[in-house]
Amino acid sequence: MDSPEVTFTLAYLVFAVCFVFTPTEFHSAGLTVQNLLSGWLGSEDAAFVPYHLRRTSATLLCHSLLPLGYYVGMCFAASEKQLYSLGQAPEAWQLFLLLAVTLPTIASTVIYYWSCDQWARHPLARTLALYALPQSDWWAVASSVNTEFRRIDKFATGAPGARVIVTDTWVMKVTTYRVHVAQQQDVHLTVTESQQHELSPDSNLPVQLLTIHVAGTSPGVQAFNIRLNSTEYGELCEKLRAPIRSAANVVIHQSLGDLFLETFASLVEVNPTYSVPSSQELEACIGCMQTRASVKLVKTCQEAAEGECQQCYCRPMWCLTCMGKWFASRQDPQRPDTWLASRVPCPTCRARFCILDVCAVR
Repeated sequence: MDSPEVTFTLAYLVFAVCFVFTPTEFHSAGLTVQNLLSGWLGSEDAAFVPYHLRRTSATLLCHSLLPLGYYVGMCFAASEKQLYSLGQAPEAWQLFLLLAVTLPTIASTVIYYWSCDQWARHPLARTLALYALPQSDWWAVASSVNTEFRRIDKFATGAPGARVIVTDTWVMKVTTYRVHVAQQQDVHLTVTESQQHELSPDSNLPVQLLTIHVAGTSPGVQAFNIRLNSTEYGELCEKLRAPIRSAANVVIHQSLGDLFLETFASLVEVNPTYSVPSSQELEACIGCMQTRASVKLVKTCQEAAEGECQQCYCRPMWCLTCMGKWFASRQDPQRPDTWLASRVPCPTCRARFCILDVCAVR
């Protein structure tokens, strides 16, 4: 496993995956197609459409060259295989070289086809041409997109490989190899799915991701999906002219408090339960007086004499929602990343507890 061949293979595989999917570290280091070819690509703010015509083409070509780069590297990492000599290289490596040369050849042919007639055959240009007036061409539509993208009031969110951009007229999704474009007055938007995550990749906060299906009413406009954080949903709605429909089973949490209550409830579900004695009758929650008490504070996070949490001897008096709201109300609004790990006093006896101590009543 310590041979140069295996070491180079593993290292190049990691590099190739990161170069294609570009994690935050690669973006920070400038190891992206956009940064390496920035001089040729130009500025996205100055000319959005021409920039992405070149970017998608350059990305396709650069990614297609990765297998060939691996073969060239192996010529040095495994010199005993004589890969630099086609006649003496093993047959399997000759087939790999054929594939490695074929991919950029096909990519170059596709790019040349796209660039003919001033990029009129590029998928982005074809989509824009669907919105061109009879007396104009797709470049007139591209000019409108460029102008609106330069405005500071546009809505923009998402990772570099799946950006969502909404201007006064257009809904756009920028991906690695393509740019989806649809006119606002020509689309139906539907929230089709929501995914709840207890912790987001970027912070120790709960996050709800929404999937919105964008379907064009004009023939030829390909439908696409956009994903965004539920906390950005309100801002998106303000920028859109058309209403967004929601599937019947989708609940949207637009505030951090809503997200926390959802996460709080999911964490309590996996905690140990508390069995109510048969002689004790559950009363209405003293917080809302609408539902029966459903949680009891029992120290389960550590042993009785350990840690900062304390044993609470109050009977069940609170419902899960009200207890979650009490827990959230005792947090620092400026430090939401500390909410899940914090400890708060019992609303009745002031014994300190954490989320692990909240037990559902059975």
